[in-house]
Amino acid sequence: MLKSHKKTQKAAKLASNLVLGIETSCDETAASVIRRQENGRVQVLSSLVASQNEAHAPYGGVVPEIAARAHMQKIDGLIKGAVRAAKINWDDLDAVAATAGPGLIGGVITGLLAAKGLSVSLDIPLIAVNHLEGHALSPRLTQNCPFPYLLLLVSGGHTQLLSVKGVGDFTRLGSTVDDAAGETFDKTAKMMGLSFPGGPALERMAAFGNPNAISLPRPFKGKPHADFSFSGLKTAAARAFDNLGNMCEQGKADIAASFQQAVSDVLCDRTANAMEMFKQNKRAKPDASTDNPDSPDRLVVAGGVAANATIRAGLNNLCADKGFTLIAPPLKYCGDNGAMIALVGAEKLALGQSDRLDVKARPRWPLDIKSAKQNPASGFGKKGPKS
Repeated sequence: MLKSHKKTQKAAKLASNLVLGIETSCDETAASVIRRQENGRVQVLSSLVASQNEAHAPYGGVVPEIAARAHMQKIDGLIKGAVRAAKINWDDLDAVAATAGPGLIGGVITGLLAAKGLSVSLDIPLIAVNHLEGHALSPRLTQNCPFPYLLLLVSGGHTQLLSVKGVGDFTRLGSTVDDAAGETFDKTAKMMGLSFPGGPALERMAAFGNPNAISLPRPFKGKPHADFSFSGLKTAAARAFDNLGNMCEQGKADIAASFQQAVSDVLCDRTANAMEMFKQNKRAKPDASTDNPDSPDRLVVAGGVAANATIRAGLNNLCADKGFTLIAPPLKYCGDNGAMIALVGAEKLALGQSDRLDVKARPRWPLDIKSAKQNPASGFGKKGPKS
């Protein structure tokens, strides 16, 4: 529910808004202060991220209980550090935004409760942010990225293709029916005995391998829809690893490179279909408030996996072939960060939106909630649809 807060009206009238963003959805505690100008231009005044890699490394993956405890230990100091680094006073803040889902519920609750406390103590609006929308809007932190655009959201927990027409306005074109691309990277890296976090470790190993050395499947490649499947690819990579037995480092590098190339090929193939769907929808249903049917077509790639150089190169070639412009956030804003949460908060504040203090943390929160409920792609249960 939206809340009419007395400082919301004040903030909406300012030439610029200062928003504190808090992110605690997984294993990074992050806080940031941004300034959003009236014309939509953004200045990141501070962006701090406290990693938990060392705590989770012995387990080869994120342990929810450890993550929640680490968020509680770090969040106060990180928020204070972000405000101090921004060189502002607490009273200068016009709103506080925090991830309210989706994510590991213990961490999400920690960040949201901190934001609620600041909202009450500073008498400023609270804005509950969908973590995925933070990724979706993240390129707008540093560059011009007008609506509408096609979004490839590719992270540890999600792989989706969506049409983005505005703040909070998403239409799902495709989603994974099983594993997310980032999850597949991490599990394949763990199976190969690589260091944590697995995705970057696998990319480093792949740099020394031959991407054509191992024949691996490309699930759904050539199919007429825009959905993804990575479970079979993950299993095939594990089988190839087992078949090579006591391999040399070159053999591991070849598997890593072949796996990485297969993921890139799948992402590009599925995105090509979504590009055609996006263009058809734009021609059929133009929205004068955002763009016109003849405007340039843009593909935004966001999320942690968007930092992978091979995947970026593949998407760049695809965009050149299809007449799209590729837009991606800088590498420091591909992973989880507070600046992207602050940005969504600032965009919503500019629209006069804020949330009540009783807003709840949500372990699942699809961007296109209507499609997710009517036709869930994966993960439907007591917690609701995942996508």
